[in-house]
Amino acid sequence: MGWIKRNLFFVVGGVVSLVLLGGAGYYIWSENARNAKASEDLTAVYDTLDKLAKAEPKPGNDKVNNTAIAKEQEQELRAWISAAAGYFQPVPGIPPGLNVSSKDYGTALSRTVDQMQHAADSAGISVPPKYGFSFEAQRARMTFASGSVDLLAQQLGEVKAITDILFATRINALDSIQRVRVSEDDAQGSAADYLDDHPITNDLAIITPYVVTFRCFTPELARVLAAISKGSSTLIVKTINVVPASSAGTLPVGAMGESGYPPQYPPQRIPGEGATGYPPGGGYPPGGMPPTAATPVPGKGGLQTMLKEQLLRVVIEVDLVKLLPKS
Repeated sequence: MGWIKRNLFFVVGGVVSLVLLGGAGYYIWSENARNAKASEDLTAVYDTLDKLAKAEPKPGNDKVNNTAIAKEQEQELRAWISAAAGYFQPVPGIPPGLNVSSKDYGTALSRTVDQMQHAADSAGISVPPKYGFSFEAQRARMTFASGSVDLLAQQLGEVKAITDILFATRINALDSIQRVRVSEDDAQGSAADYLDDHPITNDLAIITPYVVTFRCFTPELARVLAAISKGSSTLIVKTINVVPASSAGTLPVGAMGESGYPPQYPPQRIPGEGATGYPPGGGYPPGGMPPTAATPVPGKGGLQTMLKEQLLRVVIEVDLVKLLPKS
């Protein structure tokens, strides 16, 4: 102790020096770790720049700035999306709004189905007896599955928009409308009213499919397609299948026999004729396939009939696009 007292300043200085040396060592160690982290980050940045420089298309150079061009094109695309949004007007539900009650929906459903049936009668369009327009599972109910009323109301509005187009174009008959299942109640409905599909949601919109089957002639079909393309209800034709209505009930599309003829019209061989079994003049044997619509039919005078219009059965799959709210 005496020595410490005699050399107090030396001892204190030594302790302070040791503390400073420890602090310096910790500072150097921490700075080395930070420098190593910074070096790793810088290496990653150089690697990214090297990949971009070697990528196609390149980000650019002192003459062409592809990054700026890409940003300009992005702005143009966003402007186009904003302008196109005007053509995608939403279809209001029936009844409109959110949190629709079961009572309001049940009343609106009964009224809307009656309106569609009367509209078909007024236009002279045949529909199945007491047809529910794909809502047969809901027509007899007073209450509906929890959480499904708003979705059902939206579908009712969309089905009404589709039938408005069909009835305005004066088709001959509406056979069916099919929609996706959105309620537990739909499990109790007829399978003919539904699609084994579901809506698709992407970054821009919700796409809901419908399939409509009807009968008409070619002018009415043209009017239906024109009305869908010009309408504001955002319907887009996805697929269309057209067959003669006379064969639609018994012959599915593509159901041909091995000979290439429908089963109900098998070719019959006539003894003494060519290897094909048909007369040399190109006619058909008795009981064989009748002349097609495009076969010239001699008349009693004047011009020959080159094309005879026939009733068609049309199956159209349409997508209804509903834009998502802007975030």
